[in-house]
Amino acid sequence: MTTIKDSVHDHIAVEGVAADLLETPPVQRLRHIAQLGTVTLVYPSANHTRFEHSLGVYHLADRALSELGIEGQQAERVRAAALLHDVGHSPYSHNVEAVVHRKTGKYHDDVHELLDRGAVARVLTDHGLNPDRVADLVAGDGELGQLVSGELDVDRMDYLVRDAHHTGVPYGTIDHERLVRELRFVDGQLVLDEGNVQTAESLLLARALMNPTVYQHHVARIAKSMLRRGTERLLAATNSTADDLRRWDDKDLLVRLRRCAETAEYARRLSERDLYKRSVWAERPAVPDDLLDGEFRDVRALEHAIADAANVDPDTVILDVPPEPTMKESSSRILVNGEVRRLGEQSTLVNAIRAAQHDQWRLGVYAPESESERVGEAAVRELGLDMDGARVRDVRHGIHATLDEFN
Repeated sequence: MTTIKDSVHDHIAVEGVAADLLETPPVQRLRHIAQLGTVTLVYPSANHTRFEHSLGVYHLADRALSELGIEGQQAERVRAAALLHDVGHSPYSHNVEAVVHRKTGKYHDDVHELLDRGAVARVLTDHGLNPDRVADLVAGDGELGQLVSGELDVDRMDYLVRDAHHTGVPYGTIDHERLVRELRFVDGQLVLDEGNVQTAESLLLARALMNPTVYQHHVARIAKSMLRRGTERLLAATNSTADDLRRWDDKDLLVRLRRCAETAEYARRLSERDLYKRSVWAERPAVPDDLLDGEFRDVRALEHAIADAANVDPDTVILDVPPEPTMKESSSRILVNGEVRRLGEQSTLVNAIRAAQHDQWRLGVYAPESESERVGEAAVRELGLDMDGARVRDVRHGIHATLDEFN
């Protein structure tokens, strides 16, 4: 058994299949992938990695299995899946995942081909575990897959607490000990036991508060958009593939961006935090509905149209259209008077949080500071933004929400 000191869970005991998996290259690679990607440009102390998060998920999974009375090979399979749940992440975590998915059709939790060969496959097989069944759990399949990837998964419990700890933001603080202790299976569904409506609400509220302050902070979004653009150009300009990209770590990607003439400027700006500025920061009512359904090629066409109208290089315009906000946590199941109910059916907070998320949604158009004004004016025209019907936050005129002033 190996005991590891953790900043969130104190001491984590790692044994069995997890102890052997810990030393495999795919797991060790996670030491070099930032948990929050470009968020570290906003919160300098948010330098924790996917490796320590994976340890935390393993720890909480082990605790949950004990509370649920699950033992033997079933439990070992879940522990393995918990430790391996992030090995499919590309550099900078979720920041370039959209590029990988567009090229390969795979998200980070599609890890079958990563687990069925090499050191990981050997360790799993030596412990009598089928790699495909472990990969299924990582994807959230089956009853026990709900523990690893679901509405009440231990992944979410760890990252909220860990991200809050490392950013210094208090909003992600949740009672993860109680959450783990109150988990139950009812007719194959993972639920929280009686008397835990507020416990489930805390998970929902924590995520809703962390979104605007951490995960969707405008500086992190700008940097993510620049990193994504640079990565797209790197793949187009070199022999590197999306499959190669998926196995790199943060340093691998940054070095390749620096060495490629077509992407070196993106690498410089990201390294020196010389980021693009917000030319437009538009609220949801100002944005035409058809913009939300735009495919990647449509977004690129709009960026070119804005650039042409502003008479700037198309590579200096980035259109950032986030998806409509979702609340997976509202589907969490809880026991109320012996009946399994969805949190969204039981909690009066859900609708309020859903409305708040809608209010926090922003479309962004980013460009270098010297060209930001021209790009902003062109973007309003080309995108058909409703300047009168809703606020369009044009940062040139200092129209900021209080939160947006930070950094």
